[in-house]
Amino acid sequence: MKLLFERSRSGRTESLLPPCDVPPVEFDAGSLRAAPPRLPEISEVDLGRHYTELAKQTHGVNDGFYPLGSCTMKYNPRVNEEMAALPGFTGIHPLQPAGTVQGCLEVLAKTETMLCEITGMDGMTLQPAAGAHGEYTGLLLIRRYHQSRGDTARTKIIVPDSAHGTNPASAVMAGFTVVSVPSNAEGGVDLDALRAAVGPDTAGLMLTNPNTLGLFDPNILEITRIVHEAGGLCYYDGANLNAIMGHVRPGDMGFDCVHVNLHKTFSTPHGGGGPGSGPVGCKAFLADFLPAPRVGCKDGQYRLYAPARSLGRVRTFQGNFLVVVRALTYLLTLGKQGIPEASAGAVLNANYLMHKLAGAYQMAYDTPCMHEFVMTLEPLKAETGVSAMDVAKRMLDFGIHPPTMYFPLIVHEALMVEPTETESPETLDQAAEIFLRILDEAKADGASLHSAPHDCPIGRPDEVRAARTPVLRYEFEVVQ
Repeated sequence: MKLLFERSRSGRTESLLPPCDVPPVEFDAGSLRAAPPRLPEISEVDLGRHYTELAKQTHGVNDGFYPLGSCTMKYNPRVNEEMAALPGFTGIHPLQPAGTVQGCLEVLAKTETMLCEITGMDGMTLQPAAGAHGEYTGLLLIRRYHQSRGDTARTKIIVPDSAHGTNPASAVMAGFTVVSVPSNAEGGVDLDALRAAVGPDTAGLMLTNPNTLGLFDPNILEITRIVHEAGGLCYYDGANLNAIMGHVRPGDMGFDCVHVNLHKTFSTPHGGGGPGSGPVGCKAFLADFLPAPRVGCKDGQYRLYAPARSLGRVRTFQGNFLVVVRALTYLLTLGKQGIPEASAGAVLNANYLMHKLAGAYQMAYDTPCMHEFVMTLEPLKAETGVSAMDVAKRMLDFGIHPPTMYFPLIVHEALMVEPTETESPETLDQAAEIFLRILDEAKADGASLHSAPHDCPIGRPDEVRAARTPVLRYEFEVVQ
């Protein structure tokens, strides 16, 4: 499709802005451009068609099945959007006095309370803007705790080899050294390796449970005990909380702090990279270190205050507030009964789809999964030359977003599938049929899959080149 600059014609305009209702401001010459910006000149109808064409070329949960493993791409209920669009939420300013935004502060307070109940924590901050930002904030809590006790020798964070890539990255950014521990034959943490890794330099452990293999580690209480006895703290990566919410709480597993992803578990939009939200919760002994300001209530009035030993702000104001409004709407809609039903539905859907594919595709682990499962296409590649990438790209031709590819790294030729609870049995049956059809194609004519997708607006690009040498601006033709 053509870019707006390619559609542009000199002198063509549109009238979208109403007359200015405030006095104009004249800037001095030193503050003005030497030449006007080279913006596209285009009619309103062409502009509308351009963005409509762009929308048709995207794929979201509203378009079709989106089984992106570890990302929990569940449907975002429309009622969430209606609540977030209320004037009382959209028409405020973050610098208003607390007395004029009591309803908004109540939203923050109620959300914190509910998230604490779900995770088994005692305090919560809603400032972090995403999951990785939450990881970083939680690690700062751990660092601040050890520093407050004069225990400066604790410089290492233990991370399983099946962890999200953001875990070791966040640990390094927070000033720690990363120690990797391997998985055992069942896909959980190798306890002997963990015992050997902990010591007086252990600051903490970062763990996702269920892990990125879609498996709940049955040794979780022993894992957190080992770390605690060594003097470290336990951090829970909440990326996979959708599998267990309402059934088991990270705080009851022995975790000291957690982050949760509102844009995963609590149905707020991923939105093409943002805005997200990664609230961080902690046990009471860490609460004084939480970012400031926090929301409190005294004499029936909500107020903002700073914890005694707060690590300061990690985000402007109160984070992405309207994302929190959406999440609270979801929590109140589902309620105490609906939350565990949602997670149970996610686990049921994943096991249903895995069972339908298990006889044809090789599963990485021959055991029931939680909310997602991992297949290894290593045998298929050896037999036909068709890779996980080939299968994933071919799925685009059937209107399905591919699963997560080549992750976790400990599974070769991996496809990680997460259907979520919002998909119907009919959708899962159709997805299974497509998976099986692609498998038949791979065995009959594997070479044809190397050029997939065949029917999409864009074929298979050079992804390495696109990542390393992206074209980020339009180059105007030089007029001689």
